[in-house]
Amino acid sequence: MTSDAPASRPGLADDLALALRLADAADAETLHRFDSADLHVERKADRTHVTDADLAAERAIRAVIADERPDDGIFGEEYGEGDTAPRRWVIDPIDGTANFLRGVPAWGTMIALDIDGYPRLGVVSSPALRRRWWAAEGLGAWTSVEGGAPRAIRVSSVDDLDDASVSFQSIAQWDEAGHLDELVALSRRVWRDRAYGDIWSYMLLAEGRLEFVAEFDVKEYDLAAAAAIVTEAGGRMTSFDGAPSIANGSALATNGVLHEAFLTLLAPPAGTTA
Repeated sequence: MTSDAPASRPGLADDLALALRLADAADAETLHRFDSADLHVERKADRTHVTDADLAAERAIRAVIADERPDDGIFGEEYGEGDTAPRRWVIDPIDGTANFLRGVPAWGTMIALDIDGYPRLGVVSSPALRRRWWAAEGLGAWTSVEGGAPRAIRVSSVDDLDDASVSFQSIAQWDEAGHLDELVALSRRVWRDRAYGDIWSYMLLAEGRLEFVAEFDVKEYDLAAAAAIVTEAGGRMTSFDGAPSIANGSALATNGVLHEAFLTLLAPPAGTTA
C-alpha cells in the first residue's frame, strides 16, 4: 500500500457489489453462532483463538469468489494464501474473535480487494451491531444500520492534538511492542483516550468520531478493509513509524490532518530506535 491511491479502475462498482454479497454470505455463517452455547473453539499455533464460525465464514466467502472471480487470488486469515494474482481478495472472517467467543458484539468480517498491491475497496460487516461499512476508490465511504439507508461518512476535521480523541487497542499490546512510554505520552497529550478495540475503532475513525487508532502485531488481513474505508473517508493509514504500508506488523490511522503531529509525538527519543 502506498500513501497516494492510484486512479480508480472501471468495474470497481461491480467488485464492491460482489464484496457486499460476500459479507452477506459471511453474516449468514457468523451471526447465528454468536454467543452460542455449543461454539467450538480451538487455539492456533500462535495461541490465538479460532471458532467454527471463523472457518465457516471464510469457506463461504471463498466459495463465492471461486464461482464468480475464479482468476482472483485469495488471502484469508484461516486458510492462508494460494497463488498470488494482480487481483487478490484479503479476508478476515471474524476480526475480534476474542469478543465473538465471549459474547461481546464488537466484532466483524473484513473483506478487501487488493489490486496491484493497493486495497481498492473494503467492506466491514458487524451483524451483531447491525452495522456495515464499505468503500471503494473513487466511490466514497458509506455506512448503514440494518434496514436503514446508506449514509456517506467522512473523517473529522479536528486539527489540534488537544482536541483529539484516540483509541489505542490495549495497554498490554503497546507494552509488549515496547511503546508503553509513548502510550502514556499520548494519553497526556490528547483530549480523550479509550480502547474501543479491533475493527470498530477504525470505523469510528472513518465516521469522524475519533482522530487516531494504532495497534501492533497485526497482519494484512487485519487492516486491508479498514485501510480502504479510512482512506476513502479522507483519512490516512501507515505503519506505526510512518512507512506507507499495512504489511509491516503495525498500523497508525488518523484523520489525515493530524497524522504528522501524531508521528512526531510518538517518535522515539533521539539516539534510540523504535
